Amino acid sequence: MGWWVADLLESNPALLVSWAVWVIGSIVLHELAHGWAAIRCGDRTPIELGHMTWNPVVHMGGMSLIIFFVIGIAWGAMPVNPSRFKGRHDEAIVAAAGPAMNLGLALLAIILAGVWSTLFAGVGGDPFHGNVFQFFWVGAMLNLVLMALNLLPVPPLDGSRILASFSWTLRQLFANPQAQFATLALLMLLFITGGFGQFFAVASTVADAGINLVQTILPGGP
Repeated sequence: MGWWVADLLESNPALLVSWAVWVIGSIVLHELAHGWAAIRCGDRTPIELGHMTWNPVVHMGGMSLIIFFVIGIAWGAMPVNPSRFKGRHDEAIVAAAGPAMNLGLALLAIILAGVWSTLFAGVGGDPFHGNVFQFFWVGAMLNLVLMALNLLPVPPLDGSRILASFSWTLRQLFANPQAQFATLALLMLLFITGGFGQFFAVASTVADAGINLVQTILPGGP
């Protein structure tokens, strides 16, 4: 196995484009959702620090973009100040906004994939229509994975922030540097052992089921 960019460029350039567009675009929208929710909850930190922008470099940073270029995965961050939130559980609302955006993107991509495949069901092996369907399918699958990963109740992922908003004990536990290190070790273990593959397998199954449902509902579907 060689470098993933070179491999996909040779075997499936359309998939390479789809993956790059969806990874970067989904991370940017995920972080913007956090920022928008924080602003609505009384914290203008995302605006003050210049993070309410479409620029992926601002949200992902140089290291994330380099890692994406090397192995195809990345992450982002949105600066917020929970002390400026107005409501008791605003931190949970802000944390949940990111995964909610991923769910919305996944549902949109599923609908578009179902509509596209139904409209052009008789095209056969036309590369263009197949590549467009693949683009929507990648968006659906990837955003389901991003939603699931971010909802894991381990720091610094969004799931831990949601739980911490309702439990002072968990807040103290998740703030422990050892907990942060344990999370990093867990994520590295999942990556090395192929555990992330299970997330993608389940997400692929869910995406396919959703697309089939859309096709069934639409006039002219199977």
